[in-house]
Amino acid sequence: MSATAQAGPVPAPQAQAAQQRATLIALANGQSVQLAKALTLGGQEQLVAKDAVVDADGARHLRYERTLGGLPVLGGDLIVHQRADGSVTSVDKAVEGQLSLPSLTPALSADKATAQAAGAVAATVGVAADKDEQPLKEVGRAGSAKLVVWAASGSPRLAYQTVVEGLRADGTPSRQTLVTDAASGEVLATHEDIQTASGTGKGVFVGSVPLTTTLSGSTYQLKDATRGGQYTTDLKHKTSGTGTLYTDADNAWGDGTVSNGQSAAVDAQYGVAATWDYYKNTFGRNGIKNNGVGAYSRVHYGNNYVNAFWDDSCFCMTYGDGASNTHPLTALDVAGHEMSHGVTAATAGLNYSGESGGLNEATSDIFGTMVEWYANLPSDVPDYLIGEKININGNGTPLRYMDKPSKDGGSADYWSSTVGNKDVHYSSGVANHFFYLLSEGSGAKTINGVSYNSPTSNGSTLTGIGRTKAAAIWYRALTVYMTSTTNYKAARTATLKAATDLYGASSTEYNAVAAAWSGVNVS
Repeated sequence: MSATAQAGPVPAPQAQAAQQRATLIALANGQSVQLAKALTLGGQEQLVAKDAVVDADGARHLRYERTLGGLPVLGGDLIVHQRADGSVTSVDKAVEGQLSLPSLTPALSADKATAQAAGAVAATVGVAADKDEQPLKEVGRAGSAKLVVWAASGSPRLAYQTVVEGLRADGTPSRQTLVTDAASGEVLATHEDIQTASGTGKGVFVGSVPLTTTLSGSTYQLKDATRGGQYTTDLKHKTSGTGTLYTDADNAWGDGTVSNGQSAAVDAQYGVAATWDYYKNTFGRNGIKNNGVGAYSRVHYGNNYVNAFWDDSCFCMTYGDGASNTHPLTALDVAGHEMSHGVTAATAGLNYSGESGGLNEATSDIFGTMVEWYANLPSDVPDYLIGEKININGNGTPLRYMDKPSKDGGSADYWSSTVGNKDVHYSSGVANHFFYLLSEGSGAKTINGVSYNSPTSNGSTLTGIGRTKAAAIWYRALTVYMTSTTNYKAARTATLKAATDLYGASSTEYNAVAAAWSGVNVS
């Protein structure tokens, strides 16, 4: 397999895009005091701008985090929607009402809170929360506890946020963020920051593809200056560090075989590029964080490591080589899925538990699938199957199905009052099913040689609006309306707002969104 240096699609100048974003954030921060008063927030509350979206007609969507007495409020985020003249049309809040606490002085010291958080994680060593999660093998460093206000559960509580590092049984690094009560030490929430997609692969997936590389002296680097400087490194079976940047003398990378270490690097580099291009050319998003900075990839992680993961702290993708170090997990939808976790973190920040966690996972499935359709590779024909190339089950079946999620044996086809109790990889089935129904409709059909048969909870017959429109609605809902605590009911509202913005309140698309949600029992 060979790849040549090509210019590829030329993005908008990065410096200009960064300046535009900085201007929007400054605009949002400039209005924070005025908006806090208009929203009748409490006297100790302030707003800090996180992101801003401006529509073609000048309408603004300003995303803020809240602080209380200078402390960050977890679950206090909100989005202010304005007309072009700055007048407010509506506000979406993760939590309603004013926030106040009788005291901002913790009963527990930060050192005590850190020790208790580390102890809570240590108590889970050897225990897997579900059949798909590797148990924690060891606990490492615990960062200093940070005083915060926890509001995601409703009434605000003074709390500590602590990050505890560790290692899982299969070699996956663990970075758990715990929120604990500042008076009792009770664990209020815990979240694994390392997002994984487990499976086994068989060889190189992308086939022969073009790559944009960098010539340094007489040597080519697997580094793409046209897409935020993204690059790929070789970890050489280590489990830490940034790895060694791939270089080559003739700019022809890999040969499609597992024995040639560059072949997995080609998959990884192409996966990042395809994800960048999808978001850039479809939504005008300039990189995962919309700041023009490209993610990097690490291949050949560990030994016999049957996994791949996105880590927001290093802003990087990491791939293991699978069983016997001969099955790299570098499939395209794995790359698109994992890096879309970064997009979610930079926008709605959906909490990775309960229904919001299912929506977080589904968002990655949706956009990982869309990256696959965007690339349209002959070696990886697009479909509505998740992880079909990595053969995680050993029998050729995919990891997840979007047309009828329950075919994987654990995912939910429809919403119920208990769906939030499922592991997020299974509660995601409701949104995945919604997306398929919205895109393709219900019933039996064959698409790109794959047979689907998608039912509805209410027996209705649905007609799809196409995946392009469905993805546009989901992206706008994610970036403009969803907050950290969005659940399925709120996701319905967010996508209906998005459909109204894009296509009109009485449009076919709006009605299709409503019908698709009803088809998965969200009404």
